[in-house]
Amino acid sequence: MVRRLPEILTIWVPLLLSAAHLIAFSLWTIWISFTPSTLVPVTGWVGLRNYSAVAASRNWQIALDNLLLFGSAFVLLSLATGLVLAILLDQRIRGENVLRSIFLYPLAVSFVVTGTVWSWLLNPGLGIQKLVHDLGWTSFRFDWLIDRDMAIWTIVIAAIWQSSGFAMALFLAGLRSVDADLIKAAQIDGAGPIRMYRRVILPTLWPITVTVIVIQLQFAISTFDLVRALTNGGPGIATQLPALVVYDLMFQRSLLGRGAAAAVLMLLILLAVLLPYAAWRYIQRRRAIHA
Repeated sequence: MVRRLPEILTIWVPLLLSAAHLIAFSLWTIWISFTPSTLVPVTGWVGLRNYSAVAASRNWQIALDNLLLFGSAFVLLSLATGLVLAILLDQRIRGENVLRSIFLYPLAVSFVVTGTVWSWLLNPGLGIQKLVHDLGWTSFRFDWLIDRDMAIWTIVIAAIWQSSGFAMALFLAGLRSVDADLIKAAQIDGAGPIRMYRRVILPTLWPITVTVIVIQLQFAISTFDLVRALTNGGPGIATQLPALVVYDLMFQRSLLGRGAAAAVLMLLILLAVLLPYAAWRYIQRRRAIHA
């Protein structure tokens, strides 16, 4: 027991405290969502009234539509970008370490900084559009940031820039761990590069692909600071996402009960992604044990 004391103090105590904190505040939020709380928590019971009010609100419906579009585009494009970068780096090109560091650098930048910088770049009055206009191409337009229909794609662009390096790192690790005998066998059979990747290498990356998809989906569902810094949910509420709805209800409208209900709905969306993944990982481990 004495020998394990450092392990208990450095690992298990912080882990248990974090778990207790997470569970306690989750239960508190769930309880608040069933009360008529506004500016401060109050006792009482309103049943599902807060949930029905949130679900019927235009802000929440737009946020779900935006989440579907943003989540799908972000996950697919960041997945494709990361895979392409990983395949290119896997060719043992010169300067690989430098390029890998460049691609991973956005991960070291906070989402607030990312959103702020991209808001400058995409601002028609001082970003890319103004630069091109100053070069003489006055008919050029790149005003997505103030276009209600295109503003959501500015968030997709910034999110891909931020997260593609993460996908690249995982895919590159997977590519480097592919059994060399499989590659040699495919080469002996006359498989070209495209066929080799499609039939031999990429299928072995399926577990990594699933992991990347789940992690990126979790990021998309909980995205707040990037949108807050880049568009603040605008123009109007065109780029509203669920996390911004929670913030608006709780801290701007002082509707604590409804904000808690929106937060619980967000938690349910997250669980709809994480629980199947956890079940899949459990099944994979069981198969590995009995193999």
